[in-house]
Amino acid sequence: MYGELVPIGGGDPIPLLKQRLRVGRREGCDIILRFPNISSHHCLLEIEEGFWFVKDLNSSNGVKVNGKRIMPGLRKRVDPHDTLQIAKHSYEVKYEPHKLGASGTPPQDEQAEQVFGQSLLQRAGLEKRRQKD
Repeated sequence: MYGELVPIGGGDPIPLLKQRLRVGRREGCDIILRFPNISSHHCLLEIEEGFWFVKDLNSSNGVKVNGKRIMPGLRKRVDPHDTLQIAKHSYEVKYEPHKLGASGTPPQDEQAEQVFGQSLLQRAGLEKRRQKD
């Protein structure tokens, strides 16, 4: 187990069983949240260098870490004991980075400047690179 999501306000903890987890309302998701305000594929949780990151998959009702909304398409580091809000459902994220291979400085979040400096086609990975003559 790589940690757990503990519902704030009560409920059973959700174990984080894999290093990459898709969260949403659909049956094909790794973590299924059966609430009407959760998108089919709401967000992605994944471990990088021993830390969990969350990425909003263009959900309707958003993702927040410690009360701050995450821009869709950008990854945000979720530190131990941070509050992860998926739509209106809040969870405390519990894990131990050193047990997941963390050492040294934690990896950085993706910055909005990186995204705004690219075209939509580049961000989607659809623009072909131009070859030099």
